[in-house]
Amino acid sequence: MIIDLRSDTVTRPSKGMLEAMMQAKVGDDVFDEDPTVKVLEQRLANMFGKPRALFFPSGSMANQTALKLHTQPGEQVICDKTAHIYNYEAGGASFNSGISCKLLDGKRGMFTAKQVEEAINPDAFYYAKTTLVEVENTANRGGGSCWDFEEIKKIRKVCDKHELGFHLDGARIWNALVEKNESPKQYGELFDTISVCLSKGLGCPIGSVLIGDEEIMKDAVRIRKVFGGNMRQVGYLAASGLYALDNNINRLTEDHKRAKEIGAVLINQSYIKSVEPIETNIIIFELNDTVNEDQFISSLDKEGIKLIGMGSGKLRIVTHLDYTDTMHSKFLSILKELTF
Repeated sequence: MIIDLRSDTVTRPSKGMLEAMMQAKVGDDVFDEDPTVKVLEQRLANMFGKPRALFFPSGSMANQTALKLHTQPGEQVICDKTAHIYNYEAGGASFNSGISCKLLDGKRGMFTAKQVEEAINPDAFYYAKTTLVEVENTANRGGGSCWDFEEIKKIRKVCDKHELGFHLDGARIWNALVEKNESPKQYGELFDTISVCLSKGLGCPIGSVLIGDEEIMKDAVRIRKVFGGNMRQVGYLAASGLYALDNNINRLTEDHKRAKEIGAVLINQSYIKSVEPIETNIIIFELNDTVNEDQFISSLDKEGIKLIGMGSGKLRIVTHLDYTDTMHSKFLSILKELTF
């Protein structure tokens, strides 16, 4: 038995999802003729209360398109120092859009409206022009942390005051919605653009969708084409997204429960220094200084358990829909039996 806890992207399509994909009606999406992708895009637009949505092959491409739509070369986006758009999108902000990132020292990937206000550059020719604020919910490097919605409202007011765009990297927004009992439309009311991932947590083989207001989204198809993201009979993939929206959102509570149970076991082990607060499906922890990280990962690998280091002495575990009760019991037992 292989227990893969590296990410919630390692899942395989279920039998039901595969059947939905095979039954999809498709057409050439470049000619705007794929009926299934149109249904998915409209459904997500409606969910978040926005007029437009566009399917992408990856979350990074959806985020990068949003950055391009909001900014001009030489401008600046405000984001957390741990943000995915800064750390894990291969320098795309500078390469694709020619913009820089003003990094905020947030707490577990989350910052305040006051920090945003203070980070906006003065209106002088020798500063990069601040034009966009980006939020990631849940925050990956924050350990799947969920933003305080009231703080997001305050940031929206700062954006309105200074005429800044507001983008949500909602790769794991589904986890936040389930955990905090919030609705997609609450987020649609505050953000200009929102990227949502279908392959993290929801079990799809591929796909993200960028959702937004009419004016900001009018060039989204063009930018996707520039980035090489236009696809043909994409309805087969869109069908997996529709299946996931129907079947795989509410069950995320199971992933959260198992993650918290893993954290409760880890914190009591002699080889663990600390475990960060766990809200959703991500566990970030540190080993004691006497424990070698490579040896720890190797020991688990020999037991058929896969996880990864995140750098800075931290490791990550991510629960997902392919992580079963049987796997969970085995993993907890192994953690309790490990010695270093």
